[in-house]
Formats: sequence, structure tokens, C-alpha cells
Amino acid sequence: MKNPVKVSIRHLYKIFGDRPSAVLPGVLAGMGKTELLAQHNHVLGLRDINVDIREGEITVIMGLSGSGKSTLIRHLNRLIEPTSGEVLVDGENILRWNADQLRGLRRKTMSMVFQKFALLPHRTVLDNAGMALETQGQSRRDYEAEAQKWLARVGLGAYGARYPHQLSGGMQQRVGIARALTSNSGIMLMDEAFSALDPLIRTDMQDLLLELQSELHKTIVFITHDLDEALKLADHLVILKDGEVVQQGEPQHILLNPADAYIEEFVGDINRARVLRVRSVMSEGAGSGRYAGEVDANDNLEHLIAVSGGDVSLSYRVRHQGQLVGSIDMPTVVKALVPRRVAA
Repeated sequence: MKNPVKVSIRHLYKIFGDRPSAVLPGVLAGMGKTELLAQHNHVLGLRDINVDIREGEITVIMGLSGSGKSTLIRHLNRLIEPTSGEVLVDGENILRWNADQLRGLRRKTMSMVFQKFALLPHRTVLDNAGMALETQGQSRRDYEAEAQKWLARVGLGAYGARYPHQLSGGMQQRVGIARALTSNSGIMLMDEAFSALDPLIRTDMQDLLLELQSELHKTIVFITHDLDEALKLADHLVILKDGEVVQQGEPQHILLNPADAYIEEFVGDINRARVLRVRSVMSEGAGSGRYAGEVDANDNLEHLIAVSGGDVSLSYRVRHQGQLVGSIDMPTVVKALVPRRVAA
């Protein structure tokens, strides 16, 4: 059963320029990005975005530079105003909200983790972590315990009295995550949150986020240009190109069923054995015949190949949470490793 929708984006358009409303009818009629710029000197940032963000899941929005992903996430808390469309949070269209309602949204409902950390250099780590509660009117004495709890949870319990410049980049980003968690908001927006970090630290931060998510079940919107990161984190993946959604869905499905040549090329260099899970290619049901053993539905195919020793004649039962859910044979695994070609 699917989780309920927490945020719904409906027919969202963003046009940058002096007269966006005046040129919107042309865009609605099919005018493209190049034509709009040439004829009206306006830039089409987003075109007809429709995305449901489900409660307790990580929705990853990804695309190359200029695809519109950072523009899109800033519509969710109205840091950017749309030209047309709707953004529904718990069923309410926040585009109709007044300034007081938006302040409440940003202070209590949504938190944001930025790429550049956005810590106040003159304040301690503890005070940075507690800043969200301070903006809600709490004193340092009131928010100190909560901020310290989340600093400890991200591995910085002993660093509360230090200042941001005394921390590494990865540690500063941990403070940013602790600040978002201290706010106790149900929705976390993360805009290229790990992009500025070294590869090993970035991997650690991804693992930390998944560990926290397994415990807290936040609704997370994560922006990235890195497909490996997207496939690792996403419950729901949205791929943008030139301000439009090219394909969205469960990452495993997208990898196995690219919608067009662009997506096919996009996922072409991925290590499919490491990313694809047994559950995505298995046959459902108990099945019959001889089996060499059992594997878990969430094991990746790389693990299964190692278990089989490369023997393509073997088959395995598949279990999930102790229950028998299907079977998989090695020829199916080999076939899944070959990228699908979209018909021209």
C-alpha cells in the first residue's frame, strides 16, 4: 500500500523575465525554450511539472546543470514564486497563503539543508543547530537539549562549543542536518546537500541520511546531479531535462525501462549489477524445481553473482522479511545486466 501524498505539484510553470504572465499563453500553446528566449527574451525554467511526493519517502529530483531541479525545490517553500500551477501541502495550496502562513511553513513544516552549509560563522555549532527553534521564540536554555540531542545523533556531540570554521566540510554539513532535525519539521528539503563534499565523506553522509531515515521516516526531497547518489537514496526518482519531467518512478523500474533515448543514455554507464535488486527481476510466486539456496529480495545482483560463483545454471528462492516471495535464475540475472535499447 502506497504512503499518502504529502506534497503535490500540479501543472507548475516558471518563466523568468519581465512579463512572464504575458508570454505564458504562448508556452501553454507549445512554444519551446529556445523560441521563447529568441522571440521574447524570457527563460522557461519549468514546464508543466506534475509530481507527487509521498509521506515518509525520499523523493530525489535529478538532472544536469540547468535542468530546473534547484528552481523546482525552491517552489516547495515559495522561495521562488511560480508563474502558474499549484503546490499542495497536506492538500492545501500554499500559493494562496499569506506571509504569516508562509513563515509558519518555513519554520515548522519544512526545513532546508543547503549545498553551501549556510551556517552562521559567529555562532557556535550548538547555536547553529538550535537556530530553527530560536526563530520560533525559544530561548537558548529551551532549545539547548534538543539541539545537543541531534548533534550527538549525527556524531558531533562533543563539538557544540566550537565554531563552524573549526570543522571540516563534512562536519559542517552534519551541523546543517542536525539543524534541520532540531526543527522537528516533517519535510526536509535538501538542495545538492552533499555535492561540495569529497567522495568518501559524501558516501558517509549518504549512509547517515539513510540510517536516520530508517528511524525517523521524514518526507525528504533531495536534489542531485549524480545518478549513483540518486539511485542509492531514492524511493521515487524524478529526472528533469530543460525544465520538464522526462521520466519518474521507482528507480529500479526506470533503470530497467528507460522512457526514451535520453534516459537510456543517462543510465547507460551505471553498474547495473550493483544497483539492481533481486526483487526487480525475480519471478513472483513459490515456483518449482531445484534451487541452490535462498537470497533476500533486496540483495543486489552483484551479491547474487558472487553467491552463484558465476554458474549460470543455478536458481534461487527469494525471501523478504522471512516470507517466500519468488524465485530467480541466473539467466534472468545475465539478461538484466544488458541495458535495454529504446526503439528509435
